[in-house]
Amino acid sequence: MSVHHGRDLKKPTGGSRSRGYKVKRKALTGSPPTLTRLSSSDERVVERVTGGNVKVRAVRVSEAVVSDPRTGVSRKAKILRVIETPANREYARRNIIVKGAVIETSLGKAVVTSRPAQDGVVNAVLLVEDKGKP
Repeated sequence: MSVHHGRDLKKPTGGSRSRGYKVKRKALTGSPPTLTRLSSSDERVVERVTGGNVKVRAVRVSEAVVSDPRTGVSRKAKILRVIETPANREYARRNIIVKGAVIETSLGKAVVTSRPAQDGVVNAVLLVEDKGKP
């Protein structure tokens, strides 16, 4: 099922509704959001998008590629849970991973820097905790 992303509802004067002035086009279609869930297994979907390009969407993930900013080393780590999501706090309760989400991994707390539903992979950067500050 596709979602129409064209803006064909221009606001008429006087508040009355008018007929649409544009015809729906294939180029203006989209898809519903892919909400990447935390799971015990991985699942990815390969989808054709505009221009014949291919987009890999992560539907379920269990691991993330975590980078340590102090050493510059990146390793795979198991995702344990989603701690918080600034985009929508409901996502953290439902274990949905989006860009900017704080996740707990086997290496420690990390912030997601990729868009899993667009890139097909979860990239994250470890949070550096200051022990000297209160």
